[in-house]
Amino acid sequence: MTNFLLLFFVFTLFALSVQSDRGTNDDNKDMFNVVDFGATGNGKTDDTQAFEDAWKAACNSKASSPTMQVPSGKTFLLQPLVFTGPCNAKNVYVVIDGTIIAPSNPSEWKCEDDKYCRQWIHFLDLEGLYISGSGTINGNGDKWWGSYCEDSHERCKKKPTGFVVEHGNNVHISGLNFKDNPKMHIAFERSTWVYVTDLTITAPSDSPNTDGIHLQHSQNVFIKQSQIGTGDDCISIGDGSSNVDIRNIMCGPGHGISIGSLGEKGKEETVENVHVSEVEFRGTENGARIKTWQGGKGYARKIVFEKITSHDSKRPIIIDQYYCDHEDCHNQTSAVKVSDVRYSNIFGTSNDETAVEFACSESVPCTDISMNDIHLSSSTEDTDDTQSICLNVKGTQNGEVYPRVPCLT
Repeated sequence: MTNFLLLFFVFTLFALSVQSDRGTNDDNKDMFNVVDFGATGNGKTDDTQAFEDAWKAACNSKASSPTMQVPSGKTFLLQPLVFTGPCNAKNVYVVIDGTIIAPSNPSEWKCEDDKYCRQWIHFLDLEGLYISGSGTINGNGDKWWGSYCEDSHERCKKKPTGFVVEHGNNVHISGLNFKDNPKMHIAFERSTWVYVTDLTITAPSDSPNTDGIHLQHSQNVFIKQSQIGTGDDCISIGDGSSNVDIRNIMCGPGHGISIGSLGEKGKEETVENVHVSEVEFRGTENGARIKTWQGGKGYARKIVFEKITSHDSKRPIIIDQYYCDHEDCHNQTSAVKVSDVRYSNIFGTSNDETAVEFACSESVPCTDISMNDIHLSSSTEDTDDTQSICLNVKGTQNGEVYPRVPCLT
């Protein structure tokens, strides 16, 4: 009984201390609803200032878990804005249950640089950032892709990335829907320990450069349980990225999951330790892809693609060391080194006769490429047969590998 009374006394003191900490002082309140800071949420009024004010209050709060809330049932129009840290609390939360939209016309965007916008929603210099909710972030990108920008309007010189986390550590994003951003939907730049789960990212299949998730100079990144269908790569892994784990992804339409492009304009760029598993490609332009430019330097190495299903995708497996997205391309001897790449348990269909394409540099060939248990048949009505292209590759194939890759032993 004595122990029980002691435990009750300790618990009571703890409860009183928590109540005292939270009290009635505004600085100690956890919740910062953007509506309380003046946001209207009618989809027409500019709510940017209210979001900035709510963020500053949450970031500067002395509460243990300050949360900026974007409530459901409302649509908030935002101009480009930056949520800057560092913040007082160890962890800051952003809960988005409503809809956030960008201006519908490029001419309506208010950018610091009059010529173009670099990003729309930008989180910068933050430690312990938790973004979640059931809401939608809609970049209204259709005019950025259409005739307005095809006529070379000044504002269209550089399309904005939709949602950027830069210089972040211990970043968690889950549950949200991203839609129709002008360029890339989500980008992580110079960030570490990033956790992404349960996202839905969509854009038309003909929308240009609308990658779902892009990584650049980021390490220890975990992306899982998400559906991504856009006009470009579902996930693209750029220079300086390492220790990346991607699993349980539904990809399509789009250009697949890509490492690169690396080495453009002779740059030295690197990617290593990438694991892609449990992915379905549905009608994508590519599947598991590594792409590098001629003339580049650096490496892409220690990469695994496994447990992948292709449904009517073009080139489900591809390494392209001759990547070029314009007509003025020249043969060069130097190249980004591609090595230690393993493909395992990859099955399904290809809508192109060539299901496996390894086009590697003569001067810097691809090495230590291994294939194990691969079966990719044709999805066309005429035949089930597929073939491979194998240029300047060294490695092994084990178990059933179809189509056979003749340059692998």
